[in-house]
Amino acid sequence: MGISKHLKFDSEIDEISKICKALGHPARIQIMTLLWKRDNRTCGEIVDLIPLAQSTISKHLLELKKANLVDVAYEGKKTFYSLQLSNIQILRKYLTSYLSTLEISEQKKLTVLTTRHQSRRSSYLKQYNYQFPHKIKLQSVV
Repeated sequence: MGISKHLKFDSEIDEISKICKALGHPARIQIMTLLWKRDNRTCGEIVDLIPLAQSTISKHLLELKKANLVDVAYEGKKTFYSLQLSNIQILRKYLTSYLSTLEISEQKKLTVLTTRHQSRRSSYLKQYNYQFPHKIKLQSVV
């Protein structure tokens, strides 16, 4: 067994790390988007809008809650979820500060946005389109 390093980061970096980890799944980003459009949704309302099982949505909501991205309010048997804006502001502040330090030249922007690379890759992959003789024989028999 190896020894793992434990570095001590400041609390803001730790918080941003938790937030980014929680937002690392497309379903969680979709949940956050739904809560941004309208706060105070129940899990059932979110399930109606996202084609995932209720248990899956509940697990994603739990991860967002652990990262302090959503608040939970209980009214009788219903549980309402809403955004916790303070942590979103921390992430916004960090990203704004980080992005302001980046400078991407116009030439590099164009190369990132062009689809020329995709077509070249597609033709490159076609060179290695392997044939499986046993599968071809099975298809011709049927």
